[in-house]
Amino acid sequence: MGKLVVAGVDGSSSCRAAVEAAALEARRRGAGLRVVHAFGPPTRPMYAPPDPGPLEELMREAADHAHEAAPDIEVTHEVVTGGAVEVLTAESRAADLLVVGARGVGGFVGMLLGSTAVSLAAHALCPVLVVRGEPGGDGPVVVAADGSPRGERAVEFAFAEAALRGAELLAVHAWQPDYAPAGTGVEAAERLLALAVAGFAERYPDVVVRQQVLSGEPRETLIESSRNAQLMVVGARGRGGFAGLLLGSVSQAVLHHAHCPVAVVRGKD
Repeated sequence: MGKLVVAGVDGSSSCRAAVEAAALEARRRGAGLRVVHAFGPPTRPMYAPPDPGPLEELMREAADHAHEAAPDIEVTHEVVTGGAVEVLTAESRAADLLVVGARGVGGFVGMLLGSTAVSLAAHALCPVLVVRGEPGGDGPVVVAADGSPRGERAVEFAFAEAALRGAELLAVHAWQPDYAPAGTGVEAAERLLALAVAGFAERYPDVVVRQQVLSGEPRETLIESSRNAQLMVVGARGRGGFAGLLLGSVSQAVLHHAHCPVAVVRGKD
């Protein structure tokens, strides 16, 4: 794992949880934490810039909260001019993890049903952790494995995260009997899931892995599997993703409705 975690903050109630989660992720990795606030440029020539005092106070509070959560990490902070997606996508080039809250103010992360969080998950160049719901304490890290080449990085990230957290890994695959080829039973889905985790299980021998084939509609079964998880990991796009979209419909549904924080991991382009 790398040495930089970036947290996006905007002063909303959910950004405090995001900063705390980012600090803990930085501590697990032995990484530094960079706290960033995106400040949109003026839209009118005669626009008077606001008093910088509140922004400075926001950043100091975020840094202080990060140190409360993880006193031993190095924290830096900066206000960067630009739109939220533009700024954080640029920040993701040097980061190993980008952390944002589920809801923001002023369009920074936006309502999760809006476009900004989805855009970050689809376009960031590193995994994106959206802090929503409540982590399931000592629950497992859950990863949705669909067997696609693009999903390999999500499985790899989930194994690494489980190792960092000392957590069990639950690898799940949603199987729809009504849409399976004729003569294909659940055994095919079980083989697909076993192959998806096999190589990584050898690389992370200390991670306890359970495999579970879930029968039913993928969105519903994956959301339900997040109920007792401490983290849900999905790929940005796998089999069944809408053509032309970087973030598949199943991943979007999990991002919107999971009961715990969600990490979205882009596959190889």
